[in-house]
Amino acid sequence: MDKNIIPASRLKWPRLFGRISSWVTRKVGSPFVTIAAFLLIVVWALTGPIFHFSDSWQLVINTGTTIITFLMVFIIQQSQNRDMAAIHLKLNELIASNEKASNRLVDVEDLTEDELLVLKTFYVDLSERAEKEKDLYSSHSMDEAEENHIKKLRRTHREEKKTR
Repeated sequence: MDKNIIPASRLKWPRLFGRISSWVTRKVGSPFVTIAAFLLIVVWALTGPIFHFSDSWQLVINTGTTIITFLMVFIIQQSQNRDMAAIHLKLNELIASNEKASNRLVDVEDLTEDELLVLKTFYVDLSERAEKEKDLYSSHSMDEAEENHIKKLRRTHREEKKTR
C-alpha cells in the first residue's frame, strides 16, 4: 500500500462535509422545515401583486429553488451512500454470525445484475418448494436448502420404492 495516500477518513474536509450533509439531511426532513418551505412559497405568492409579478419576482423563487435542488441532490446522495454502507455492514455481520446463513451472501451488493437475478431465482424457487411442502416456517441458507431438498427427494423416492 502506498504510504503517501491519505485515507479519506483522515482528511478534514471529507469528514466535515459528511457531518454537515448528515445534519442537513436530518434537518431538511423534519416537519418544521417542510412547513417553513410551504410558508415561504405562500409569502412569495402573496408578494406577487406587490411586485406586479415582475421578472425579478419570478427570478427570486426560480434561482432559490434551483440552487437548493442542486445542492440537495449531492447532500442527500452522500447521506444515502453512508447509510447504505452502514446497513450493508450490519447485514454482513448478521450473515457472518449466523451459522445457518450462507456466507456467499456477504457483499452480495457487489454482484452484477445477472448474478443478482440468479440469486433471486434461487430464493423464488426455495419459496415455491416451501409452499409445496407446506414447510413455511423453516429457515435455510442457500447451501443448506439445496442439501435439504436433495435429502427430501431421496427419502421420498425410497418411501415410494418401499410401497411398491
